[in-house]
Amino acid sequence: MKLHTTAILLLFWLGIFTVHTVKGSASSQSMRKFRCVNLSTKQLNIRNIASYEKQQVPTDAIMFITAGGIRICVSANQKWVQAAIKRVDERRAAK
Repeated sequence: MKLHTTAILLLFWLGIFTVHTVKGSASSQSMRKFRCVNLSTKQLNIRNIASYEKQQVPTDAIMFITAGGIRICVSANQKWVQAAIKRVDERRAAK
């Protein structure tokens, strides 16, 4: 009887440990980071751009994020891109 109780307690604690370990490893994973791999060649409408992120790896690019949450990667060295960045920064400063 004592062996039976010990086995049940051991299984109980093993179950608790397993649930705790799985829950901890799933919640400790970092959020998925978006990276620019393909760059768009089209010029975007600056009014639709809500924000941007600069990226240097794997390629030097700017990721524009539209008001609808769409992410579009473009080459960082284009004149219209620099104008769009300036416009977004001005809007942020005005808020």
